[in-house]
Amino acid sequence: MLNENTKTTPIKTRRTKTVAALVAVVAAVALPQIFHLIGAWTDTGTSLGEIFLPMHLAIFMVGLLAGAGAGALAGAASPLVSYLLTGMPSAAVLPFMSIELAGYGLFTGLFATSRMPVFIKLFFAQIMGRAARAVAVLVAYYAFGANISVASIWTSVYNGLFGIALQWTLIPILMFIIGKRMNRND
Repeated sequence: MLNENTKTTPIKTRRTKTVAALVAVVAAVALPQIFHLIGAWTDTGTSLGEIFLPMHLAIFMVGLLAGAGAGALAGAASPLVSYLLTGMPSAAVLPFMSIELAGYGLFTGLFATSRMPVFIKLFFAQIMGRAARAVAVLVAYYAFGANISVASIWTSVYNGLFGIALQWTLIPILMFIIGKRMNRND
């Protein structure tokens, strides 16, 4: 069902997509907290979250499994829920992260039905999500005079290179495992 020739996302019912989106939000809030705890133990602070990008993993997965709507909803909601529960990300970064993650969920969901390999779907979704964030930063800076560094776009990409590589490795493996299990159940 999840092989490269699949034409639909494996999660089909609206109820199951809603549950998948909720699970993704929970995972997107919990995973960064684990990295922050490790950062506290190792005196690296919150930088591990910026390096490994754990919040992104859940959003890419829900987009691939449940489609564009569930992915975009989970992506937009996750930073807000995280902020309300943990105070992270900061209020200044919150809208930009919501836009970026909504883009990730939306585009992985749109690409999920294509015949492209998972790695390529992920690559294009990463570009589109970062582009959405870049546009939001530029609009905030130039149209509203927001006190945000335009260089933050490149800084976030540079700081997250290891996390991006992790996503390119881990997500295709997870999708392969899920696909094998779903094919066994068919």
